[in-house]
Amino acid sequence: MKVMSVFGTRPEAIKMCPLVKELERAENIESIVCLTGQHKEMLQQVIDIFETKVDYNLNIMKPSQTLTTITSSILEGMEPILIKEKPDIVLVHGDTTTSFAVALAAFYQQIPVGHVEAGLRTYDKYSPFPEEMNRSLTGRIAELHFAPTENNKSNLLRENITRNVFVTGNTVIDAFKTTVKKDYEFKDEGLRKINLDGKRCILMTAHRRENLGQPLRNICNAVKRIVEKFDDIEVIYPVHLNPAVQNTAKEILGQTDRIHLVAPLDVEDMHNLMDRSFLVMTDSGGLQEEAPACGVPVLVLRTETERPEAVEAGTVKVVGVDEDVIVEEAVKLLTQPAKYDKMAKAVNPYGDGHACERIVSHIAEWYKNA
Repeated sequence: MKVMSVFGTRPEAIKMCPLVKELERAENIESIVCLTGQHKEMLQQVIDIFETKVDYNLNIMKPSQTLTTITSSILEGMEPILIKEKPDIVLVHGDTTTSFAVALAAFYQQIPVGHVEAGLRTYDKYSPFPEEMNRSLTGRIAELHFAPTENNKSNLLRENITRNVFVTGNTVIDAFKTTVKKDYEFKDEGLRKINLDGKRCILMTAHRRENLGQPLRNICNAVKRIVEKFDDIEVIYPVHLNPAVQNTAKEILGQTDRIHLVAPLDVEDMHNLMDRSFLVMTDSGGLQEEAPACGVPVLVLRTETERPEAVEAGTVKVVGVDEDVIVEEAVKLLTQPAKYDKMAKAVNPYGDGHACERIVSHIAEWYKNA
């Protein structure tokens, strides 16, 4: 059986590389990896850490690329590869433009698609944009749906997607087996210089499209106030390469003691930093799944989340983008040990680190019965 895994961004790679390793271990499966190159340097870091063998790379990344150029470049680039390789199934991940465009390219060749991390929904097609529509459209095309949670499965069933829907857990938890290490030494020079002894570290990320502008300013101002309020807090903010993010972060936080603006981190540094953090404040989707695996509470800097099971489990709390509310919610966790422990010790709803094994097993079973 020939299985082609296609991904193009750093977050996809973090979640797909453990699955590729599992596919390579499986008997009777030929694993092919194709990168679209929607991200470049950030993607390559992950490939290197997981020692993933890449068979094809479309290298589509261009300066000032748009959703239209990304989609059209992938459609054109994938066609000859799919015609040449004729895989039995193409695996895509989540909600990126790569995922949707690759699924569409496979559909045009009548090749079945497996959707890893299927069934996440906010039911607002413009938030997050374009991710909500990407994952919904990918779900319409896909033949196999690997839902991380029962809630994700329920979303698909409500949309009348009822065949080949499997609850597997999230593959990002599997990734921690490779990335988190005892006595780990950070590679990033900026991180190595920060002394966290006796300090409470807040890991912060904020870069989402809908937060650019005033929402990001609110977030940065809130974080600055939190640091001024507590002497034992160190904030580490890996700042996204987007100039709109860089400019706001430097303007508001650049001169504040105990706030460290560092370059984007590779997955090993990020996971090990998360493992040593007291609190995560983020507008990222992935960190909502990852931090609970380390027993670290998460405050979500967004107005909604497509990961409601984390809210229900108590591992994350959605606090929005109002400056005063962000400060208020962070202060609660920093001053109320019982409230903090309740979040830190809640059971991670995203699985037990065996999602990849389940996915490979379901693919093999599907192929046998096809």
